[in-house]
Amino acid sequence: MTMAAAGFRRYGGPEVLEVMRIAMPEPDAGQVLVKIEASSVNGGEIAQRQGKLRALARVSLPRYVGVDFAGEILALGPGVTEYSIGDRVWGTVDERGSVGAAAEAVAIDTGRVSHMPEGWSAADAVSVLAGAATAVIGLRDKARLRPGERLLVRGASGGVGSVAVQLGRMYGAHVTALASQASEQFVRGLGADEVIDYHTSLDAIGTYDVVFDTRGTDLWRLRQRLAPRGRMVAVSFDVDRKVRSLGGIAASSIFGGRRIRFFLGHPTAALISEVTRMAEDGHLQPVVHEVYPLGRIGDAQARLEAGGVYGKVVIVVDEEASGAMD
Repeated sequence: MTMAAAGFRRYGGPEVLEVMRIAMPEPDAGQVLVKIEASSVNGGEIAQRQGKLRALARVSLPRYVGVDFAGEILALGPGVTEYSIGDRVWGTVDERGSVGAAAEAVAIDTGRVSHMPEGWSAADAVSVLAGAATAVIGLRDKARLRPGERLLVRGASGGVGSVAVQLGRMYGAHVTALASQASEQFVRGLGADEVIDYHTSLDAIGTYDVVFDTRGTDLWRLRQRLAPRGRMVAVSFDVDRKVRSLGGIAASSIFGGRRIRFFLGHPTAALISEVTRMAEDGHLQPVVHEVYPLGRIGDAQARLEAGGVYGKVVIVVDEEASGAMD
C-alpha cells in the first residue's frame, strides 16, 4: 500500500513542496499506526525547506514536513496494550527524523502520543499541541514561572506564543504580550493583561521576571529587560545569523546571572497527556488562523511565511484532497 505525504526534493520557496506517494508504514513493536486527520505548519520546517538549517542539521532529501498530528488509530504494533483501534489520539513526530506528519498516516512510538481532548476536532487539537508542550517546558520547567510574576511573551500572536499567553494566565502571572497592534484583540482574548506593539524599542518595554521569546532575534538586548532575578527562555534563534545568535545564547551562561535558556521541545506521552487535561479543563482554547488541504501544502507554508498569522495554519488530510490510500 502507498499513501500521500507532503515534502520537498530540493531546497527553495514554497513551490518546491509537493504531495508524494510513499509506502504505507507498518507499526513496529511499541508503535501505533495513526490515520492522520490534521497537522499544522511550523516555522522551523520553513527554515529547513529554505535550506537555512543545512549547516546545523544535515538531512537527506526528499524531506517530509509536518511535526504535530491528530487522528485515529488504525493498527497496533506488537506489545501495545494501552490503546485500541479507533482511539482518537494526538502527538508529534521527531522533527529531526525522516518521518513527517503532513501525511495520510504515521507509525509512531506510543511514547509520543496521547488521547485527544474530549470534544476537540483534529484541526483544533493540532493548533495548540506543539505550542502547549513547548510553553509548558519553557514556563514551568525552565523558567519556573510563579503566580504574580511579570511575564513577557514575545511573538504572542504566533503558534507558540499564543499558547504561552494562555499558560501564563493559567499559572497566575501578569502577562504582557509583545505583538502587532492588529493582533491586540486576539491576544487579549487569550488572557494577556497588556499588549505592547512589537515596533516599540526593546529599551522602552519595561522589566520582567520572565521573558518567553519565540522570535530568536536581538536576544542579548531582550535579556537586558530582565529583573535582577529574572529568567529568559528562547525557543528559537536567528536563522539568518546562526553563529552570532547561538553564540550569544551560550555567552549568556558565562557573563552575568541572566542566562538565556534555549531548548527544542521533545514532548513525551506524559507531557502530551498533561496538555490534554489542560484542554479538557478549559485552560486552553484553539488558535486556528486558516485551514488548507494537504494538496495545498505550498500555499499553507507560504501563508505562514508571509506573516500576520494569529495562532496556527492548519493542514487537513482527507482522501479527496490527497488521494486515497491504495
